[in-house]
Amino acid sequence: MRRSLARRIGAAVLIAAVATVLAACSASPAASTSHSPSAAAVPTGVTGAADFDKGALVVGDGKTIVDTYIDPMCPYCGEFERANGRSLAQKVNDGTITLRVHPLNFLDPDSQGTNYSSRAGSALTCVAASDPKATLTYLSALYTDQPEEGSSGLTDAKLKSLAHGVGATSADSCITSHRYASWLTQNTQNALNGPIPGADIKTIKGTPTVLVNGHQYSGDITDTKALLAFIAKGGK
Repeated sequence: MRRSLARRIGAAVLIAAVATVLAACSASPAASTSHSPSAAAVPTGVTGAADFDKGALVVGDGKTIVDTYIDPMCPYCGEFERANGRSLAQKVNDGTITLRVHPLNFLDPDSQGTNYSSRAGSALTCVAASDPKATLTYLSALYTDQPEEGSSGLTDAKLKSLAHGVGATSADSCITSHRYASWLTQNTQNALNGPIPGADIKTIKGTPTVLVNGHQYSGDITDTKALLAFIAKGGK
């Protein structure tokens, strides 16, 4: 009896551990065409930290390339940011990594018709374009005040307030106009349908997804030590 109970407890612990490692907001290619938050033209080129052609907000110039695919409403992305955001910012600041944040919006349908993922991702892009040095602090602020999945999300006024809180005061009109929502939709289509340039995975199946020099990190999303070790090894 004791041995059977021990086996059941061990199995439960293993399942919980696997669930933690694999925690992600799942997506499918169909999600990339389920909504159209903006009909605006998709921007190109580079403005501030926003590299529109690469589908990323780029900070740092380190040799090691870290790509993160995130959705502002995904609770697991919030867990990832709260656990690792400060450490990744430090690696950016000390010249170790180039961090490329890819904002996606496939959770738009889960925000009661407000397209929160598009609005918040666009606001993040507005800050990255106008105040590049505030990119990561604004990203952190979005997850510090992250709304629950399935809620209507933060208002545009709150998104502006958060921008002001990190010193980004010139993005107000950009934030309220949802200027980069169409870019997020294109990012989402590209990520969910593939290919992912230079990566050893063909598509993004959920968020957060982390790549280091094109190699996917498959460890616990809240284990900063393991993530930093993976980065130190160049994703090997």
